[in-house]
Amino acid sequence: MTGERLLNRIRVISFDGDGTLWDFVKVMRHALGCTLTELQARIRCQVTDDLTIDKMIEIRNSVSEELRGKVTNLEEIRLQAFKRTLQYIGCPDQRLAEELNSLYLKHRFEDIRIYPDVLHTLDFLKQGFVLGLLSNGNGYPERCGLPDRFSFVIFSQDAGVEKPDRRIFLKICQEAGCKPHQLMHVGDSLETDVAGANGVGAVSVWLNRDDTTNETGIMPDYQVRSLDEIKGILE
Repeated sequence: MTGERLLNRIRVISFDGDGTLWDFVKVMRHALGCTLTELQARIRCQVTDDLTIDKMIEIRNSVSEELRGKVTNLEEIRLQAFKRTLQYIGCPDQRLAEELNSLYLKHRFEDIRIYPDVLHTLDFLKQGFVLGLLSNGNGYPERCGLPDRFSFVIFSQDAGVEKPDRRIFLKICQEAGCKPHQLMHVGDSLETDVAGANGVGAVSVWLNRDDTTNETGIMPDYQVRSLDEIKGILE
């Protein structure tokens, strides 16, 4: 398709959050580091001294798998992970788990840093397109430094289905009042963002900031290293 035809066709552009608009892994590890420091200060023993951020991530992933299909709220899953962590070190404590969860969420959102290409790209695109956020995470725009940038926000924990499920992409179309072929979706994941957009006939844009080799067989309509390049695609 030519740039001119694409520009005339696209009405809505949706963005993934984690890894696309901000570095989730970095802020998540930072927030876990803050909670680990607090935990080690509160409970002094060899087990807590040996506890690592990677082990806490492993525990959280295990809890998430156990709760799949039962609990969708990510803050609740994180709380359950802190409970499991305290059980792991032999000090189960409901109140402490809640305090650690609150501390984690404080740093998870207050210390987040959006990528430098985000604000000016969103402000430029907002002039001609309906913009939305579609995420399997829980990065609410107003908590992540992006208030008033999106006309709609859809989280998998609220929708009951996750990307790449086609139903959540069709929900975008319902929310924004467009047809799938009038939608462009931008995200850093081939498996969830690109495959999901391709599955409904939307235009898929793979944000590949690190120039990673695509070995999945999932082919995006466009590949970019920076959000700045989206303007060029449309123009």
